[in-house]
Order: sequence, then C-alpha cells, then structure tokens
Amino acid sequence: MKSVVITGSTKGIGRGLAENFLKRGCKVLINGRQAEDVDALAASLSERYGADHVAGCPGDITKAKDLQKLWDTCTKTFGQVDIWINNAGMGMQRGPLYEASPSAIKKIVDVNVTGILLANAVVSKQMLAQGYGQIWNMEGFGSGGQMQQGMTAYGATKRAVNYVNGAMQKDLKDTQIQVCTLSPGIVVTELLMGDYDLKSPEWEKAKKIFNILGDKVETVTPYLVDGILKTKKSGAKVAWLTGGKAFARFMTAAFKKRDLFSDQAS
Repeated sequence: MKSVVITGSTKGIGRGLAENFLKRGCKVLINGRQAEDVDALAASLSERYGADHVAGCPGDITKAKDLQKLWDTCTKTFGQVDIWINNAGMGMQRGPLYEASPSAIKKIVDVNVTGILLANAVVSKQMLAQGYGQIWNMEGFGSGGQMQQGMTAYGATKRAVNYVNGAMQKDLKDTQIQVCTLSPGIVVTELLMGDYDLKSPEWEKAKKIFNILGDKVETVTPYLVDGILKTKKSGAKVAWLTGGKAFARFMTAAFKKRDLFSDQAS
C-alpha cells in the first residue's frame, strides 16, 4: 500500500493523479495553496475512498517549511512517504519576453524552478533518512529542448526540470532513492488554457493542434499512475505522448476528428 504526496493536486492533472492512486488502493496526501480547496477535495475523496486513505495539507512549494510540513503530515498520517510527485507549477500567457513584466518572470521562475529545487532538496533529505522513496518531477513544453515563439519563460523553467532530474539521479546514485520523470503530454487544463487569450486567432490555431495531440485529464492520468506504480529504478520516465503516438495522431487527423474543448468556456 503506497503512500503518495502530490503537490498541486486540487485540480487538473494533480487531481486526476490523486483519484487514480486512490482507485488503486494507495493513500494520498492532497496539496494546494488554498486551504479551503484542499479541505473540500480531501473531504470529498474521503467519502468515496475512505478517510484512512486521504489527507490534506495546504502549502506553498516555494517555501521549504511548507514542503517539510507536507512530509511531516504524510508520515504522521500514513507512516511513510513512498512516492512524492512534484506536480505543482504555473504557466504564463504567451508573448514575447520583452512584453512580460519583471514580476511575472520572477513568479514563474520561483514556482517552476525554485519550487522544484526546494522540493527535491527537502524530500531527498527526508527519504535518505527514511531509507527509500521515489521522487517524480513533471516535465512540460521545453523540457526536451523544444523552442516556440512566445514561450521563453515557461520553456526555460521546464528545461530546468530536465537538468534537475539528471543531476539528482547522480547525487542519489548508490542510494535507495529513485528520481524519475513524468511527461503527461498536452492535457486540457486551466493551466494550458491560461497561456492563451481565448478570443485571439492564435488560440483558434492552437486548438487545431491540441485537438490532434491533446487529451483530457481522465484519459492521461490512469496511464501515468500505472506507470509510476510499475517503476522500480531511478531514471525511469513515464510518458503519455510519445513520438510514435504523435505521428499516428497526425496521420489519422483528417478522418478522425476530435473536439476536446466542446465543454470549455471560450
């Protein structure tokens, strides 16, 4: 019975991961910045999966003391932390970097880079003392070196995740701590849509690509959770949208129409 901490798990991919771990009998600690959101979701999931399988702890991933509190809450409630997933992150509306405010740039770096570094530092130290554990870091556009106009800041922060993964694997070599990578692909969430002006021609163009390559949370997260639970070694990567899958989607797009946004506000 695995005990799992998922940062940023009150909505989107994080919430989908939480539900699928619970469906498989795991115990899950829910996290988000807003206490009311954490409490509401924890109560709802407790009713469905049992109060002994669900806990909640609000916290800000850019603060080491909050990350330590997440660890302490999970170990106090469930006895240990088997899996820690660094899912929390933020996007930024697309546009040239020179049009972004200094505060917006600092904020995305603080959450997506400083938050990941602090989480890996705090959690790896605790897992070394515990003697085992898995840390999963979430990739995004830019992690693999992709370049796209208007995504300088976000892509740079996600490129950093790739470095953190590789460096942490070296730091923890010859230990029982595994550092692994989650790559969900293009998932329809508030984070994705928040990158765009939904009334712009750019959004209409992007939707065409997303309808080919994208998926919904409920499609992607069961696959990711199954992959995590099967993983036995450091350096593993669980990726939903592989190159082969993307190629197949484009090849069939002309006669296999998809609309992932029919129920989304625009």
